[in-house]
Amino acid sequence: MFMERAELTGFFTQENLALMRKVIYRSGLGPKTYVPDNILQIPPNLAFFLARKETEMVIFGAIDELFVKTGIEAKDIGILVVNCSVFNPTPSLADMIVNQYKLKENILCYNLGGMGCSAGVIAVDLAKQLLQAHPNSYALAVSTENGTSSMYWGNNPSMLVGNCLFRMGGSAILLSNHSSDRYCSKYQLIHTLRTHMGADDDSYNCVFQGEDEENKVGVALSKSLMDVAREALKVHITMLGPLVLPISEKRKFLANLMKRKLFKMKIKAYMPDFKLAFHHFCIHPGGRAVLDKIQKSLELDDWYMEPSRMTLYRFGNTSSSSLWYELGYCEAKGRIKKGDRIWQLAFGSGFKCNSAVWLALNNDIGPADKNPWTYEIHEFPIKVVS
Repeated sequence: MFMERAELTGFFTQENLALMRKVIYRSGLGPKTYVPDNILQIPPNLAFFLARKETEMVIFGAIDELFVKTGIEAKDIGILVVNCSVFNPTPSLADMIVNQYKLKENILCYNLGGMGCSAGVIAVDLAKQLLQAHPNSYALAVSTENGTSSMYWGNNPSMLVGNCLFRMGGSAILLSNHSSDRYCSKYQLIHTLRTHMGADDDSYNCVFQGEDEENKVGVALSKSLMDVAREALKVHITMLGPLVLPISEKRKFLANLMKRKLFKMKIKAYMPDFKLAFHHFCIHPGGRAVLDKIQKSLELDDWYMEPSRMTLYRFGNTSSSSLWYELGYCEAKGRIKKGDRIWQLAFGSGFKCNSAVWLALNNDIGPADKNPWTYEIHEFPIKVVS
């Protein structure tokens, strides 16, 4: 349907239509991903109010369900962090939530823009730091991206890839530092870690929003993106490893590092076995090629990659909210048990690599807990045809 409507718009050359069709068929996305209704109109209706309406539908739906599931009332929220990379209206999306739910006047309210697909972890990290400074508080972290404003309608090939990968989605997460909430919470946040490679020009420019030759705005993905992501991951796990790995792996990693750096030995860098640190992996589904690279780098079996690949297939790349669809997959499959550790790993423009590590606090995290997968989880996993 997407390709049919794209051809009917008349915006794209036949060469670029063929390119998009090729990317979509190889992307790992399935037939049920979501795009806004106005994008499928002929011609597409790109009105600003429809972009706002799309975001309201996604965000309010997620928050409404969160309040029902947790029993927390809007008046109890003391901290609000919202992230959306491309769509940043005035008043802000955070202000929109304050208005919709009549949040209290002294709420600590933050709106993060332009921070890419890894901003969901950044939102959680900011909420964590604010909770550390404000005892007995509730923080609401909301992550989304806007399809109406981020679709590209030109013919620059590097800007067309995003049309093929990004889809509509959103998430809302409640964090608490009330000591009594430990007994009813799903998870404890153990670590957050952020790595920013923006000082390097290639890293900074590999995902870049700008205008094409016809002054049409789009986000260009450079051919160096995979190399940049690989280097960012190397730096990131060097910092993460000491925080999470068992002592045996730390020794192996340190010995290898000393041989390469101090003794200048030409040996392959040692990749620690992160399966000894984590039971579940939620790796940002930036695309099939990204997941293939990460799986190879971390030496993970298909079972560990299943939440990421199935999320990409069912929902597409929903930007900063993707990690929560993956965690929802693990929950719906009944995989998470008390004491399990979960690693959320995200990549984003800038270039950034960010992690959140969670500890499961009970055994009641499972299919009975309604999430986006509840009514179709029995269909997964499925084999994604190359």
